[in-house]
Order: sequence, then C-alpha cells, then structure tokens
Amino acid sequence: MKITKIETILIEEFPNICFVQVHTDEGFVGLGETYFGAEAVSAWIHDMGANVLLGKDPLTIDKHWQDLVGFVGARSTGIENRGRSALDVALWDILGQVSNQPIYQLLGGATRDKIQAYNTCAGYQYTRKRPKHASLPVDNWNTHIEEGPYEDLEGFLYRADELAESLISEGFMGMKIWPLDPFAEATKGRYISMEDLKKAIEPFEKIRKRVGDKIEIMVEMHSLWDLRTAKQIAQVLDDYRPFWYEDPIRMDNLDSLQNFARSTRFATAASETLGTRWAFREVMEKQAADVIIFDPTYTGGISEAKKIISMAEAYQLPIATHDCVGPVSFAVDVHLSINAPNALVQECVRAFYNTWYKELVTEVPVVKDGFVYPLTGPGLGTKLNPEVFTRSDVTIKESKV
Repeated sequence: MKITKIETILIEEFPNICFVQVHTDEGFVGLGETYFGAEAVSAWIHDMGANVLLGKDPLTIDKHWQDLVGFVGARSTGIENRGRSALDVALWDILGQVSNQPIYQLLGGATRDKIQAYNTCAGYQYTRKRPKHASLPVDNWNTHIEEGPYEDLEGFLYRADELAESLISEGFMGMKIWPLDPFAEATKGRYISMEDLKKAIEPFEKIRKRVGDKIEIMVEMHSLWDLRTAKQIAQVLDDYRPFWYEDPIRMDNLDSLQNFARSTRFATAASETLGTRWAFREVMEKQAADVIIFDPTYTGGISEAKKIISMAEAYQLPIATHDCVGPVSFAVDVHLSINAPNALVQECVRAFYNTWYKELVTEVPVVKDGFVYPLTGPGLGTKLNPEVFTRSDVTIKESKV
C-alpha cells in the first residue's frame, strides 16, 4: 500500500483549523487535524510533508515521524511540529482502518470504558475568530451573543454561580474559567491591582457561595503572567480551592514554573504550549508541574502523545489532554484518555461538541452524565462530513504522486 495524495482542507469560518487527508492506493483515507496558523501549516505539509510521505507505505508510522522532523522545528509546537502532528494522526487513522480497530485498541486497549469530564467554559463564537489566547480583543469579552444554552464564556463572566449549577446538573466534575485574562492584557501580565484582583475573583466567589465544593474549578492563566504576579494571584485564589492552575507563566523558564508550583498548595498544570517528549521530560525532571497537559495535535501526534503519557506514568504524574480546538483533535484526545492508565480527566467544550463539531465531522465522542465515551469505529471513528467539501468558504489544496 502506498500514499498517493495528501490534501489540506481549510474553512474560512474556522480559520485556525487545518484538516489533513492522506489517501492511499487501496482506498483508505486517513484524517488528521491541527490548530493555529492553518495556512502556514498547510504550506508546510505540501512543501515538506508531502515530499516525505508520497509514494511511501502509510503503516511505517514511526519511521515517518522521524523523517518528518526536518532541520528546524523539532522541539516545539511550531508550524513544523503541528504539520507533523496532523499527518501522524492521519496515518494512525489509516492503521486503524486497515486493522479494523479503533485507535485506543491499537494503543494497547482500554483501561476504562469512559472518562470523567470537565467543561472549558468557551462560547459558541470562541474559535470562529482569530487566535485569542495570547491577546484577547475587547469585543470577545463584550459581545453578549446568545445562541443557545451554552454561551459559557458569558456565563463565567457574568453569572458564574448559575453556570456552575448548570454544569453540575449535567454531571461535569469541573469547570475551567479565565476571568483574569483582561487584566493581564492591560499590564502585559506584570501587575494587577488589588481592586482588579477583587473583580477577577468574583466568579470564583460566586461559584463557591452557590454550590460549595460540588464542582472543581480549573484556573486557566494562558501563560500571561510573570512569576511575581502569578504567585500573588495564586495566594488569593488558594482560598477558593482550585483544582489546578494551568499555565500560570510562560513555559520558557521551567525553574520559574517550579518556583510557582512550590508556592501554592494546589496543583500546577502544564502545558499545551510545549512540544515533544523532550520538553516534557524537563518539566517532569524539575517537578515543575503536578498534572501534565498536552495537545496531541501540537506536540507530535498520537505517536508522541503515547511516549509522553508513558513517561509521565514513570514519574507518577497524571495526564490530561487538551481540547478547545477542533473535532478531530477531540476524538484523538478521547482515544488517548481511554487507553492511558494515568489519564486524570478529559477536557471538553459543550458549546463546541453540541454545535459546530457536528457540522464538520460524521461522529463526535458522546458526553453523557459528566463522562466522555470513545468512538468505536475503525481508526478515529469519524470522517469529515461530505458537506464540508462543497462549502463556499472551503479551500482544498492537494499534492499527488
């Protein structure tokens, strides 16, 4: 069997997502995905990735992973590694189709039949705009768009207590919120006044006052703060018993991350911004995080995710895969979490999987009563909907043998 064609599929409505399809001469088509810089990733896939893969056996996945490393971008979440991640996922999808097994089975089988979920409180429009995690435009905080019951970004900003009750009613064990971000934007993360800090913690106060400890709170800090200010924030938020502090500072100084982790009574989680096992090895060696979070479509695909998971297990650390991106990544996440013995919890976004995820792919992992269930079809268990290819805002680029 040989790879005969590689396609990238970009959709203007979702400008951060790059879908990849890898075609074979035996009719198998593997699906992959990555997020951020979609046009640049697409260019790399056709300029570099296609030269490595076209005409080759799709099942020699480890060899292809090494050959796709290239001269630059080997240890990062940059364009090269995200392109490699998407291609790696597509190759695993082909392997699953050829063997007629779901990916979690190929990884060694299920260690559980479902995994508990927490909800990242994004809204319906959150990924329909340009990347916002590092710089959040004002209009993303003041749109007041109501499209249904899951406008959860507005929920945590204005009625966090009601949102917590809603999530508890659906069985979620936790909720991730980021009310501190606007204050980081104002000072580049170097200062927060006590007055602003009091405003920022209002959602936490509302949640604990209304529901007590019936739901966990994950504090998303988006790597926006310097060490001093992050520690100041944590000293105040510790009173609200957060489940973890996620990416409190930039991940470019792990000694500083270790410093932060030792300064708080609660867990530090890191980091979707890191790429490959070598970056995570340093986090683990320095004991700089209590929970290893990674995105398999940033860090090197399923192949690299499996290695990171096993390494974390050796360090007695739990893992939690990153969602809040696209539907294929969510499917990959759940396959990994179902297999990994040290998986702690699965991130999901109810505003996504209940709406636009289903517009783009044929199947989405079921979230029910606070648990996520894996897709059980061969490979990923999902494909792009046929309607994707006829959208007026779709751009399809292909490389052939």
